[in-house]
Amino acid sequence: MALVGGAAAEAAALKKLKILLFIILWINTLTLSQAYEHSGQYRYPFIRPASSFSQQPSAAESPSWRGASKTYDYIIIGGGTAGCPLAATLSRNFSVLLLERGGTPFANANVSFLQNFHISLADTSPTSASQLFISTDGVFNSRARILGGGTSINAGFYTRASARYIKRVGWDAKLVNESYPWVEKQVVYRPELVPWQRAVRDSLIEVGISPFNGFTYDHVYGTKIGGTIFDRFGRRHTAAELLASANPNNLNVLVHATVQKIVFKKTGKRPRAVGVVFKDESGKQHKAFLSERSRSEIIVSSGAIGSPQLLLLSGIGPKADLEKLNISVVLDNEFVGKGMVDNPLNTIYIPTNRHIKQSLIQIVGITKLGVYIEASSGFGQSMDSIHWNNGIGSAKIGQRRTIPSKRRSHEMIQEYVKRKRNIPHEAFQGGFILEKIASPLSKGQLTLLNTNVDDNPSVTFNYFNHPNDLARCVDGIRLVEKILKSKHFVKYMQCDKETVEKILNMSVHANVNLIPKHTNDTKSLEQFCKDTVITIWHYHGGCHVGKVVSPDYKVLGVKRLRVIDGSTFAGSPGTNPQATVMMIGRYMGVKILRERLGRAAGI
Repeated sequence: MALVGGAAAEAAALKKLKILLFIILWINTLTLSQAYEHSGQYRYPFIRPASSFSQQPSAAESPSWRGASKTYDYIIIGGGTAGCPLAATLSRNFSVLLLERGGTPFANANVSFLQNFHISLADTSPTSASQLFISTDGVFNSRARILGGGTSINAGFYTRASARYIKRVGWDAKLVNESYPWVEKQVVYRPELVPWQRAVRDSLIEVGISPFNGFTYDHVYGTKIGGTIFDRFGRRHTAAELLASANPNNLNVLVHATVQKIVFKKTGKRPRAVGVVFKDESGKQHKAFLSERSRSEIIVSSGAIGSPQLLLLSGIGPKADLEKLNISVVLDNEFVGKGMVDNPLNTIYIPTNRHIKQSLIQIVGITKLGVYIEASSGFGQSMDSIHWNNGIGSAKIGQRRTIPSKRRSHEMIQEYVKRKRNIPHEAFQGGFILEKIASPLSKGQLTLLNTNVDDNPSVTFNYFNHPNDLARCVDGIRLVEKILKSKHFVKYMQCDKETVEKILNMSVHANVNLIPKHTNDTKSLEQFCKDTVITIWHYHGGCHVGKVVSPDYKVLGVKRLRVIDGSTFAGSPGTNPQATVMMIGRYMGVKILRERLGRAAGI
């Protein structure tokens, strides 16, 4: 019995040992997995989670402000399309702290691959790379919430601003032409045209959008192939990769670092920016401060929504509006958040008799009518995913309080959901022709709803409020009708007048916004434009030059504060703005270094 009992005990002990070894192995595997994930997620050694930020002063450093430890020559708020190249450039000679409210794109498959483009926009979770907002116009929109900014969630098309645009805004043309190639060498590629894009290209030329300018980054009238930030394997390369050009010893990048406000010192004639308050991924607050060196600056690069929002939250804006929310007024400026513009987009779905390979923007027709024609095709999601009740097409998700109450009826939401479920899967195997208004004259505004930086502000774009915009949209739709009837679309579909009307009505029924519809009324193209307007994410304004910032992007009325991003643009550059937003980050970084160091900057 003793032997039997001993054997049983030994067996039990062995079993426990096996379990213990399994647990140890599992923990080690998990640790290795986490280490691998960390390695992919934080690709560069200077990128860290915001919770790692320490305010403990080192022995070699003396705090310049109460509670501060290490101070920085530049604090950049927003690691987006402009913020990343700006930070990389300034770090060549000065210490830079880059604060990004989102995570990183490097280990995120929904961001990294073209086939998942729609999924990243459909994800409305708190950790999503894109944050849904709905303008008071009733149009679904997205703002980036990830390192790399809009380059991490957009359709990838890369094309420069026109020489005329560059001259009008007063940029140094030589430095501009040095800054674009700096970007292009690192993250831009020539696309491999799919058949759908070739058909669109040939049709544009056939209907008179000529000449054909081949592959070029330049903005010239006619039809062209532009660049893309997707490589030939369909992998996205974002502005975050421009950080590879940084001086790693001078750059600190914190992700999940949400800046809540800019801190000012109000002694003297003008308020002076001295630091920022931000929270990390667990909600803990931190403070970071500028060095006392005379030209140290805080630079806001939070995008056309985030930058005016942060200025308002920090006390720079219309006094009456700030006081309503009990925000301490640092500077009364009525123009912050004003002059918001979005380029209205109308898309027409083209059903096809065959499977169409997925593509995003590769071709553009730059017309003299004041409209741009682009195209996309195919769909990268599963059969079930197009019926998800979420994403940019959801009436139930997002900051619904930004929508006027009359557009929030239960009946309208249910009707929207019903129509979305009825969209056939085949619809997403066809193609889309996109018609966008260049330099719209309709303008709107941005205002705060509350003092929570995580919440979207109220944004109004007033699409087609100016009659000239509506007239150009009609011209653009008529041009699309000609494209559909061109010989190059015969292999996809036979398209007569009756078919065109059916296609237009199908686009109305798709119900891609919260605007009341006038179905079966395609005789009025003006009404079609109003009913089917959506966005292509090219919104800009809110911190205009001459009203909020100076020509060198210094915030008027305060010291040590600039805004460098699309919120300063009076018009969207080129057909698609990402090239110029990345360029302006590099351009201003070099300009600032040269002003501070002279040509000794070596850049």
